[in-house]
Formats: sequence, structure tokens, C-alpha cells
Amino acid sequence: MKITQIRNATIVAEYANKKFLIDPMLAEKGTYPSFPGTIRQDQNNPSVSLPTSADDIISGVDAVIVTHLHLDHFDEAAQRLLPKDIKMFVQNEEDAKEVQNTGFQNVEVLTKDTVFEGIQLVKTRGEHGRGEELLKRMGEVCGVVFKHPSEKTLYVAGDTVWYEGVQDELDTHKPDIIVVNGGDNQLIEYGSLIMGKEDIYEVHKAAPNAKIISVHMEAVNHWTLSREELKNFSNEKGFSSNMSVPEDGESYKF
Repeated sequence: MKITQIRNATIVAEYANKKFLIDPMLAEKGTYPSFPGTIRQDQNNPSVSLPTSADDIISGVDAVIVTHLHLDHFDEAAQRLLPKDIKMFVQNEEDAKEVQNTGFQNVEVLTKDTVFEGIQLVKTRGEHGRGEELLKRMGEVCGVVFKHPSEKTLYVAGDTVWYEGVQDELDTHKPDIIVVNGGDNQLIEYGSLIMGKEDIYEVHKAAPNAKIISVHMEAVNHWTLSREELKNFSNEKGFSSNMSVPEDGESYKF
């Protein structure tokens, strides 16, 4: 497999000879206003440019996976640029209807035993923050596990903090490669929306032999954990050999 960090939560997973585009945010730098109730209100989103053209990113994609419909995971540019007949996987019927309403014709809801071109896609749970009020505000999210006889098991956790549901997914699927959204993006009033460094350390302790890739960093205005701080933390805690913190455009093969 080959995992390429594009920008923010947008990655390309080349897996069992198929190319998956996950959580596409394809707008040019500064297209959208900052997220309300967050730091850096003077900074538009996305705060950095794509590492290559959107056309290059889309080229050859076999399927798109949208873990949820927040702007930084499926934006207006992606809706406009992606072919309307491309295979789209979403987390539930509500999201499917919204994606279909933007013109996409080949939309499927992920389940525990979805199969695409011989690849098993397993919908996983996630919690987009902590506390009942914040979870209600942020809405339902998912991740996905990829399985195929010719590949190692890949777990893309999506927008979730560390909690027992992630522990359960790790225990169930025993992934070899784990992609976490690790920028510790926050709402000022409510706290963390996705994993911070301590959450990622919990992932490592729960799956000590897995390789962890942290994405969703330094690309939208409400991040609080930098790549440098996470690298230093993984060194201090002794798991840097299992921790990758890619720059935009960087790839890993497994």
C-alpha cells in the first residue's frame, strides 16, 4: 500500500491496486472563512496550498470515502471537481442524500462488511470531541478499516478523539497501519475535536506494533498541535520509530 498525505485530512490510499481519495478538501488556500469559536480568526481556510494540482490528486481515483460532511472533509471545490459518476462511500443514509443532492450518482453507505473490488471496507466508530453537548454539535462521524489478503490491514480513524470505541476497533481489527487525525483542533468553549498528542500516545500503547501516521495538521485555522511538537513528544515518549508525521505531499509505502 501507499499512503499519501495531501493536506489536512485529505489523503490518498493506494490499496490492493485501487486508489482511494479520502476526505477531499480541494479548495485553493484562503477560500473559506475561519471556523467560528476557534483561534486564529484572522486566518482563512485552508491556510496552506495543495502540494499539487487538484486534477493530479483526482486523476486515477477509483473511489472516494467521505467520513463526514464537514467543510474540511468534503468541500465545495471537491463537489465541483470530482466526476459525478465516481464511486462515493459515506457513513449513513443522511450523508448519502446530501451527497446525492450535490449531483453524485454512485453513492453507497459504508457498513461493517462493505466490499469494493475485492477490498473489505469496514465502517468504524468515532467521537468528534468529548461531552454530550459537543458531540451533538459536531454530529456523527466514522472511520474505515481496509482489508485484503495481499495487503496489511489499514485503519483510517477519521475525526475522533481517543475513547473506548477506538480501543475496541484496535482490538477487533489489529491494524498494521493507523492513520489518525492528530492536529488537536479545538473549539475554544468546548475543547478538543480530534486527537492530540496524548490521544495518539494511547493509540500507540493500545497497538504498540502498528505504524501510526498523523494527518489533519496545520492546515485549517483551529489546529493547536504542530508537527514539530508531535515529533518531539513521540521522541520523549519513546515511540518515534512507530510515528510518522508527514508533510503535505509526502508518501509512505508499506
